Amino acid sequence: MRMHRRTLLALAVFTGLTAPSMALAADDTIKIGLLATFEGPFTVLGEDGERGAMTAVAEMNGTVAGKKVEIVKGSSDASPDSAVRAARKLVEQDGVKVLVGPLSGDEGIAVKDYAKTQPNVTFINGTSAAQDTTLRDPADNFFRFSTDGAQWMAGLGTYAFKDKGYKKVATVAEDYSFPYTQVFGFMAEFCKAGGHVPSKSWVPIGNKDFSSVIAAIPEGVDAIYVALGGADAVNFLTQYQQSGGTAPLIGGSITVDQTVLTSKGKLRDVLKGTPSAGPTADTNDSPAWKTFVEAYKKQPGAFPSPSLFAHGYYVDMKATLLGLDKVGGDVSDGGVKLRDALSKLSFDTPTGKVSLDKNRNAIADIFLTEVTEGADGNLMNKLVKVVPQVNQTLGIPEDEFMKLGAVNRDNPSCP
Repeated sequence: MRMHRRTLLALAVFTGLTAPSMALAADDTIKIGLLATFEGPFTVLGEDGERGAMTAVAEMNGTVAGKKVEIVKGSSDASPDSAVRAARKLVEQDGVKVLVGPLSGDEGIAVKDYAKTQPNVTFINGTSAAQDTTLRDPADNFFRFSTDGAQWMAGLGTYAFKDKGYKKVATVAEDYSFPYTQVFGFMAEFCKAGGHVPSKSWVPIGNKDFSSVIAAIPEGVDAIYVALGGADAVNFLTQYQQSGGTAPLIGGSITVDQTVLTSKGKLRDVLKGTPSAGPTADTNDSPAWKTFVEAYKKQPGAFPSPSLFAHGYYVDMKATLLGLDKVGGDVSDGGVKLRDALSKLSFDTPTGKVSLDKNRNAIADIFLTEVTEGADGNLMNKLVKVVPQVNQTLGIPEDEFMKLGAVNRDNPSCP
């Protein structure tokens, strides 16, 4: 059976299943791969990441350098294997020369390694925030405009120790690179201030029963630092509340994100008053943030306020479009000019100025927050303090920072 070429192309765009020959067929179109978690426990996070990316596309009326932007989606389940499979399909079958994503920590490290095998493709992060995606053994063609998970913790350890008076804190976090990075960022300040972390509990993604984790939390701790995301956060917080737990919480960035704050049930009571930090604050009253929120809300299924995933994908997609605009949408040189433009790119986002360091990792403002209930009954992160222009070494000279070692289950330690 023969099929008309236009019909084939329309079918391919709709399904995201394009052949390499088609990917280069339309000179008036720029094809961008969008990789996020549309499967598994982080599905809600991925869906909001897509809303953020599409907010950036809509902001430029779906065009760049006079060409139509065509988004081809790739789906993962937060595992590195699935992320590389999806990236490989977008690049090697769909023929994208620019890819935005992935969402989660281990995925980012895996896609960074895959990027090294595709030197003519430009990779821009989604919200993956493991430190070593860019700090150690980076890829020349992988860019992150959305900062890492340790940067997101800027100001929180000091605030917990000095303002909240917490001297002894237990941690509960998922067992992979991003939570390692978040715990590292929190403890870097908390331990330096004089705090102690007598126990760390690491749990697999998708864990359903937290009873043994809750039972292992030492008595007498002043607070529990929780770095769990999506369904994992909801399950832990619900079971902790049901167990009668009363210790105050300190939130990892994604634990108090809108993807969790919009959940129903008594876990809302557990979350109120929880301090945290991250790349966004819901009550940010800057005109740029308010404009972004209104634009984001036009996306189908939007939350009352953008999650950090919507924000991160927005920032990285916006950087992608700005970079493509600077080179007239031309990636025929294997993306050489685009990557040069991205390396030099500095722009104002809804949360302040973003620029890149020599490893192509962002330097940006970070927001210290506390969970509060708004007048409409929705939980939100109230802005407490802005920590300006946080770099990847948290203000520590690079040689000293590298001596602290790579983040992992045991590093850092202050029992």
